[in-house]
Amino acid sequence: MTTKTKPIRLAKRLDEVGFSDIVQIRNKVLELRAAGKPVHAFHGGEPFFETPDVIKYAGLKALVENKTRYAPSSGIEPLRTAIAKKLHTKNHIEADVDDVIVTCGGAHALYVAFQTVLDPGDDVLVFAPFWTPIRDMVTLAQARPVMVPTATARRNGLTATLEHFSTPATRAIYYNTPQNPSGVVFSRGEAEEVAAFAKNHNLVVIADEAYEDLVYEGEHVSIASLPGMAERTITTYTFSKTYAMTGWRVGYAVAKEPFMTGLRKLVLYSTNGVSTPTQWAVLEAMAVQDATIAARREEYRQRRDLLVKGLNDLGLECDVPAGAFYAFPSVRKIDKDSRRVAVHLLEKAHVATIPGVVFGAQGEGHVRFSYAVPVDAIPAGLEALRKVLG
Repeated sequence: MTTKTKPIRLAKRLDEVGFSDIVQIRNKVLELRAAGKPVHAFHGGEPFFETPDVIKYAGLKALVENKTRYAPSSGIEPLRTAIAKKLHTKNHIEADVDDVIVTCGGAHALYVAFQTVLDPGDDVLVFAPFWTPIRDMVTLAQARPVMVPTATARRNGLTATLEHFSTPATRAIYYNTPQNPSGVVFSRGEAEEVAAFAKNHNLVVIADEAYEDLVYEGEHVSIASLPGMAERTITTYTFSKTYAMTGWRVGYAVAKEPFMTGLRKLVLYSTNGVSTPTQWAVLEAMAVQDATIAARREEYRQRRDLLVKGLNDLGLECDVPAGAFYAFPSVRKIDKDSRRVAVHLLEKAHVATIPGVVFGAQGEGHVRFSYAVPVDAIPAGLEALRKVLG
């Protein structure tokens, strides 16, 4: 075969990167709805409420005032200043304005963090089950995700478990709390244990705090706030969950040098920054009162308690999640294959869930329910399940 006749191909680094089963579930839900069939939608990852009007009006105001030109690729200074203040007061992270960069959502923040830190051949310790894109983000950096079962680590000790899965090539730890899909919230003692391990092994921590405002039991501890951790941690955040801004695509990362230089380069050459009017809108979001956020959290707690009790009453054993807005019950009484269970529930009960195996092998035997839904949708969905499960 001559050079001219060789087939055109994708970059080899994409060979092991796929599309999530979650997309396939969403497509099936759309098919059912297009056919006029009702669907009990517990598969999503979006807040149950709309973006607050005050934030939307701030975006409109920015447009009217012609705040539509290029902004600094790292973010407008008033927003980065507000974020730095929030990091001081809420997360207890010592951060200056220059330690903050605005990104196109929390996913973008994580993507550029992995690209900043990882070299080909590096290993990343990932607490599992994990948010599905993480494995592919690590793979795109030509590194290897090494799954650390969260349940095993909490049972046997985080230090011992991390030691067991660590390799000479280990470069970083992906640390997510509260966790998606399980709702696990790491305690302060557990955070200190992970921090000590990172320092003892000279590792970088990439912390994902997307659900920081949805902790029902315990406290949210930012690992970068612990002694000696700010200089070895990249912490990522999103406005999506707290403020119902999933479609606005805006988040941020906080890090010290040399990481910030890498983050700036990657944001510059991937997106050249976030939409300017969007940044002015999220600046208004920063002014939303803590009491408003707390009230939303209580609404989620009500939904959580209603769903978890209902699942357990149906014989689907489910721990009470301490954070986020997902329940992760065992469905082994139906089938050990979570993909088959998710298809069965969708086809027979029109209840849409996510198979646990897409969150890693540690999630097999479970499905993920989101309780970020209208409160009356929960008893309706449980009743549909009861008719199928008996």
